[in-house]
Amino acid sequence: MTGRKGRWPKADQGRGIEDAALLILEWLAEQGVNAMLRVDAERLAEGRPAWTFAASGGPLVSGMRADGPSAEVCLLLAVARLRDLGVDVPF
Repeated sequence: MTGRKGRWPKADQGRGIEDAALLILEWLAEQGVNAMLRVDAERLAEGRPAWTFAASGGPLVSGMRADGPSAEVCLLLAVARLRDLGVDVPF
């Protein structure tokens, strides 16, 4: 991971944000942000948004969380929220 710092491949815009999920998580870690993407089988079975993105640390003053019905929606919401909080995610 450390050898790639600053040399990120561009995500394929036509394939969705899910393809960039690991790159986003790795980039956040390099910024000192602890982050995770999780799916909850119980919430899925209950018809509730099953995907959660959570992050804390680094430049974030407090933790943040985004929930969505799919990995794509969850990540889109999370990246938008991170940007609102001043973390300029490059994907």
